[in-house]
Amino acid sequence: MVKRRIIWSSRAKLDLSEILDFYYQRNGTKTYSKKLNLNVRKSIRLLSKLPDIGIQTDVKNVRNLIFSDYNIFYRIGVSFIEIMTIWDSRQNPEKLDIKK
Repeated sequence: MVKRRIIWSSRAKLDLSEILDFYYQRNGTKTYSKKLNLNVRKSIRLLSKLPDIGIQTDVKNVRNLIFSDYNIFYRIGVSFIEIMTIWDSRQNPEKLDIKK
């Protein structure tokens, strides 16, 4: 089992930041945002060990790891896993574009 390096796209970083900021603004505290961030990162660390755990999407080489209400779309490379986007599944699905 080869552990792959995790690479975050700028879009994925922005997506996670916006999700965490939404809950901070809504709740008025960082408690839930910190907990959510920790759980997302645990899920992503699991990908580095078990990259095929996610569901294959219709887009070639893109997989989807479902975590709670979130979808982590990622691409597997030889020595890395690229986190492409983090999607809150409660949003309008027409806004989601994972093609690269």
